[in-house]
Amino acid sequence: MKAPFDCLIVGCGLSGSVIARHLAEQGKKVVIWERRDHIGGNMFDYVDEHGYLVQRYGPHIFHTSRKELFDYMCRFEQWQPFKLECGAVWDGKYTPTPFNFSTIDTFFPKAKAEELKEKLRSAFGGRDTATVVEVLRHPDADIRGYAEYLFRNDYAPYTAKQWGISPEEIDPSVLMRVPLRFSYDTGYFADTFEAMPQHSFTSFFRALLDHPGITVELQKNALDHLTVKESALYLDGEPAEMPIVYTGALDELFGFRFGRLPYRSLRFEWKYTEADSLQAAPVVAYPQEPGYTRITEYKKLPEQEGEGSTYALEFPLPYDENAACEPYYPVPTEESLNRYGRYQELAEQVPNLIICGRLADFKYYNMDQALARALDVCESVFPE
Repeated sequence: MKAPFDCLIVGCGLSGSVIARHLAEQGKKVVIWERRDHIGGNMFDYVDEHGYLVQRYGPHIFHTSRKELFDYMCRFEQWQPFKLECGAVWDGKYTPTPFNFSTIDTFFPKAKAEELKEKLRSAFGGRDTATVVEVLRHPDADIRGYAEYLFRNDYAPYTAKQWGISPEEIDPSVLMRVPLRFSYDTGYFADTFEAMPQHSFTSFFRALLDHPGITVELQKNALDHLTVKESALYLDGEPAEMPIVYTGALDELFGFRFGRLPYRSLRFEWKYTEADSLQAAPVVAYPQEPGYTRITEYKKLPEQEGEGSTYALEFPLPYDENAACEPYYPVPTEESLNRYGRYQELAEQVPNLIICGRLADFKYYNMDQALARALDVCESVFPE
């Protein structure tokens, strides 16, 4: 099929937009098809009716220890340092997350807390953190009991709500994302660069996509036009010869041939309070509350001046491509990873199909990981 463009990209999130910019700077004509009505994927933000900048699909902050990735983001937006503070509430008490020594002080009697902190210092001497999986396996009964307490009150109920499965079923990599700290240090991340855009994430995407070689078509579902038959791609029934970068769910592209891959979605309840502050940190988990997992107070992400405060409750739910929801997180279990592998093999048999992104790669990427993956595709598939 002879098309008036050199490459088709499906999805206008970070992965697709970065690859589009790379190709456009090579002199290629690129078209992006985005099924939603806006650019930026799940990083899309806007100013609400109360004058606060909010993120439609949940909280995002750019963080990385790789200077080249931060430098890339700085090409298209100014960034302001921002140290994200997060927390959790259960039994009516607040603690910072990742859990640290103040967590122990809050939930354990003083004598027991001092003994436990000393044991952790001794057992993990020279280390600042460990995963909850490591601590759960420790031979000391008190150390193990601390991890079991956290698992029972936070990790287990939160995981059950967030992922819709028991913690035993989830891939351990998910439980390892948030470590335990052996100090009083706070801050959710420990990266060299942590920042929020000076203007907005949407402004970043506008600049990223501002190139004469890039055309973005919104509210265009690629799967209404794109099909795969016998290891070949077709656009509207005609063979497609140009490269096609696909960032969506891989099972949908292949018509669920091996069954559905599990993705989790979110429903948000948006609220406004006349109080100037709702909670102690911008993002707070509520593992014991029925239904919702956390609350993001957007007045604090980034810090904004104004009366009252806008916030959103997050309710996880299964993704359904026929419902009015978006896939957010791949659910990595042994079964789902095996199924994804079969879809990946199909994709590799299609010469001009390039898959990239959290959904297409079936990986729980952070923003910097998604950027690194997209830049790797630029270098390996579309070298200068």
